[in-house]
Amino acid sequence: MQRLLRLARAIDKLIEPIGKGLSWLVLLTVAVGFYNVMARYIGRFLGLQLASNGLIELQWYLFSITFLLSFPYILKHGANVRVDFLEAGWSDRRKALVSFWGTVLFLIPFCLLGLWVTINPVLQSWGLLPDGTWGHWEVSPDANGLPRAPIKSMVLVGLGLLLLQAIAQAIKFWAVWCGYAEGSLLLEAEAELPPLE
Repeated sequence: MQRLLRLARAIDKLIEPIGKGLSWLVLLTVAVGFYNVMARYIGRFLGLQLASNGLIELQWYLFSITFLLSFPYILKHGANVRVDFLEAGWSDRRKALVSFWGTVLFLIPFCLLGLWVTINPVLQSWGLLPDGTWGHWEVSPDANGLPRAPIKSMVLVGLGLLLLQAIAQAIKFWAVWCGYAEGSLLLEAEAELPPLE
């Protein structure tokens, strides 16, 4: 169990800086969105084309990255949607057991299925042709648009990180169920953080 808990801690250490870095990405997304709005109205007033499809697509790329990569961080800190009124009277061991089985039976298979159905479209977006050779990247059909392959790859990255964090959470829940104090301490330390809003 100690090895598994070390693995869970290592995954937590990977996810934590990614989650904290996303707050800066949110600010960048807002800044690009603000520029896009101002450029559209000022450009219309001046009769100039100040906005571009590339910047508009960059805005939704940044939002997509924030959305996809935040799930593991949210899961780690227990800010995901839960049915708390059912758990209110349960012991910590019972909560851990239900959370363990929910993670193992639903979240981990969801991540695996998502990775399985996403890998081929992502590879095709990078230019994988039916004959196994490589062609050109998928590019936005809009003028001055951005390549689509990198943003589609973020689906794989997001699901992969969510799968890792789900494994870490399952380890911690199982440790609590088995009576290991360290698993309980890891879960409590995460719950002490301010809520994500």
